[in-house]
Amino acid sequence: MKFVVLNGSPKGDESVTMQYIHYIKKKHPEHEYNIINVAQQIKKIEKDEERFNNIILQVKEADGVIWGFPLYVMLVCSQYKRFIELIFERNAEAAFENKYTIVLSTSIHFYDHTAQNYMQSISDDLSMKYVGNYPADSWDLLWPKRRARWLLFAEEFINHIENNYPTSRHYTPLNPRDFEYKLGKRLDDSEKIDTSGKKILVLSDETGENTNLGKMIKRFKDSFSSEIEVINLYDVDIKGGCISCLQCGYDHQCSYIGKDGFIDFWESKAMTSDILVFAGVIKDRYLSARWKMVQDRAFYMTHTPSLIGKQMGYIVSGPLSQIPNLAEMFQAHIELQGSNFVDIITDEFGTSEEIDALLHDFARRLVNFSNVDYFKPLTFLGEGGQKIWRDDVYGRDRFVFLADHEYYEKHGYYDTFPQNDERAKKMNEKLIPLMRIDKIRKKTNMKQEFLRPFLRVIEDPNK
Repeated sequence: MKFVVLNGSPKGDESVTMQYIHYIKKKHPEHEYNIINVAQQIKKIEKDEERFNNIILQVKEADGVIWGFPLYVMLVCSQYKRFIELIFERNAEAAFENKYTIVLSTSIHFYDHTAQNYMQSISDDLSMKYVGNYPADSWDLLWPKRRARWLLFAEEFINHIENNYPTSRHYTPLNPRDFEYKLGKRLDDSEKIDTSGKKILVLSDETGENTNLGKMIKRFKDSFSSEIEVINLYDVDIKGGCISCLQCGYDHQCSYIGKDGFIDFWESKAMTSDILVFAGVIKDRYLSARWKMVQDRAFYMTHTPSLIGKQMGYIVSGPLSQIPNLAEMFQAHIELQGSNFVDIITDEFGTSEEIDALLHDFARRLVNFSNVDYFKPLTFLGEGGQKIWRDDVYGRDRFVFLADHEYYEKHGYYDTFPQNDERAKKMNEKLIPLMRIDKIRKKTNMKQEFLRPFLRVIEDPNK
């Protein structure tokens, strides 16, 4: 059989992900494996339509397609995202129809589920026969039992193709709203919101005032009594996407320094803002590849937050409610940055007048929360993600991400290890021996014991 492997790593054959493919090649040499480094070669593929068409022809002639990639900020890298966009832009979907496919990702299981969900939904949009996903830990290939597990998964993929087994679908096609947002009447000066001296920044990949998003941004901007800054991401000097050289892991120094203006833009504009709003149009089941490039390039700070203490949210054009995976990524990213997730305003519900009101109230809340320094508690999205990275940086990947380790050590990230909780340790030392005594355990009203400290707060007039 012929397999086409669409490699989503900018490193090409030097990626960890492709070593998993080479292992399958070693174990099943009877098949043909054609690895195409689409992420590494994306600029040439985009410029040369013949090169793109040749890739599509190889997909068409294959028995199975393997999407393989490392995780990049909860998704695939921007270069891979751009290749997926080209498939739809150049009407090449038919080549993928009814092709058996699997998705292989490598990561430390930090939001690998959102990347896997994205790729499964893309496979369904292309009418492929999706056999399953394999969310490998980057180090799995080094362990015999884990190698065996990967081999079993790959063999089931082969088995599916040989026996023409059925596959299930999980994602229905997106159904965007056919709606033109129209700007309402201009606000009176008395209705406009005082920025209170806060630096407010909107970053968008679309600012033209003939689009829903562009008009929504204008309405948001006009909600304030003084000027706020709006930057089109296509006006930012960005030479290319993250190439995963990991040079930044040691000291947060990106290999692009001196080659483009991204870091100056990020540090002088995004990082210095008090209120930061991201705006974009949904393209396939994410925002644009340009937006993804910005997210990836900001990873020069690796797993150290660079947008701390801000009020943040999104203005989105497109069917966001049909893509809960994307909404989860939006919220998780803001929480992991140490900022406050305020809201997402879209054009998919309500009249133009109702959207006007939502945008105006969005502006009000952003400023109000900034003035009173309000931050919601973290959900699992921020709390869980932060702890996964804390543990990994403390352990096996410390030598790679020394800059993260030094930041975490300085800012007390490691103090949150359970074994460092002195209060919990003392409580457990006292109470666990008592709970092992049957008579005491049976007589203890656990509901009342849990409530006791809360009642002290409620009943104390000084608290």
